[in-house]
Amino acid sequence: MKQDMILILDLGAKDNVAVARMIRSLGVYSEIKAHDISAEELAALANVKGIIINGGPNNIVDGQTIEVSEHVFESNIPTLAVNYENAKAGKSIESLGEDDESKKATLKDFIFNTAKAQANWNMANFIADQVELIKKEVGDKKVLLALSGGVDSSVVAAILIKAIGKQLTCVHVNHGLMRKGESEQVIDVFKHQLDANLIYVDATDRFLDKLAGVDDPERKRKIIGAEFIRVFEEEARKLEGIEFLAQGTIYPDIVESGTKTAKVVKSHHNVGGLPADMNFKLIEPLYYLFKDEVRTCGVELGLPYEMVYRQPFPGPGLGVRCLGAITRDRLNALREADAILREEFKNAGLDRKVWQYFTIIPDFRSTGVKDNARCYEWPVIIRAVNTVDAMTATIEELDWSLLKKITNRILNEVQGVNRVCYDLSPKPCATIEFE
Repeated sequence: MKQDMILILDLGAKDNVAVARMIRSLGVYSEIKAHDISAEELAALANVKGIIINGGPNNIVDGQTIEVSEHVFESNIPTLAVNYENAKAGKSIESLGEDDESKKATLKDFIFNTAKAQANWNMANFIADQVELIKKEVGDKKVLLALSGGVDSSVVAAILIKAIGKQLTCVHVNHGLMRKGESEQVIDVFKHQLDANLIYVDATDRFLDKLAGVDDPERKRKIIGAEFIRVFEEEARKLEGIEFLAQGTIYPDIVESGTKTAKVVKSHHNVGGLPADMNFKLIEPLYYLFKDEVRTCGVELGLPYEMVYRQPFPGPGLGVRCLGAITRDRLNALREADAILREEFKNAGLDRKVWQYFTIIPDFRSTGVKDNARCYEWPVIIRAVNTVDAMTATIEELDWSLLKKITNRILNEVQGVNRVCYDLSPKPCATIEFE
């Protein structure tokens, strides 16, 4: 069943994501597109019942005030213009309200009374639509999926298996930046328990050699993303009929990687940074889902709870938590410290309460004392945050005794570390990851 859609055109607003999520909370599907959407692109979108032209302070690009294209007003689709003085059709307002309830009231009136949209946005319908689209696009060809074992790639795998079954080949690449025991767990769950068509590639040396001496976060992300594609291309050459590459790109990845009216927060390994000669067509079934919606989708698909609510892990892995130029000794220390943190959080019952928790080791040392002698070793930074959609995040207020226990274990069990810190910075202005 095709869901009715409310289209949001970004005319420099800062609250596009909040508006889109508000619309979806009302049971109506919503997408955000650029202000200069073409007539062809608009016509290609299915079941657009209404358009919200969302203006804001970022409506000046390269010194010019941007405008919505004329064909938007000529489409005869009901429009709601927000902070847009030059609106030529539809209702025009100055804002969507200062609180959630008055935002909702305005949206409800436009969506259901003016645009006549139906509240038919749900995961069952979303999955049915994606399965239909994948079957139509893939046909009898084969798909290659980078299966990290994280929430996003696991849900993508489940959708693809539902749509095309054994036409899917999953590849798990150990890039040497995985958490302790993670590759072993992925192999056990997907190959032995779920009987997936899984190929395991140990590319640790290959990735770490490429990253040697690279300290810029953006360069690291792009190197990791590009090398991932190269590995998949090599695996694809060993197989027959592979034409598609599936990715677990989700909507926060797209937003943070920058739009025409918003600056880049950070590049994501699956958004940009891909080789120009990539030989695959992309399939991204989660492209417009927020993180909480991805989890809901996983539950609807019947994935195990433990898998759906697994700790989030960035595509570049520990590569963006081993700050600056990656060294193997510091990477090993990071892996051990992270394992201790995860174990203690689980013992304290926080593994299902806190959305994301991890350790970071920066590329500098501090003076300390061990065995009655001066030492010059790394600090470990602990981060624990809560969020719904990964766009904003708050800090978990940990019990003091737990922090001391974790600190003592890290200092006594992890080689090369003499200091433990707790990061109290929310998002914004910090991001969830350090790099």
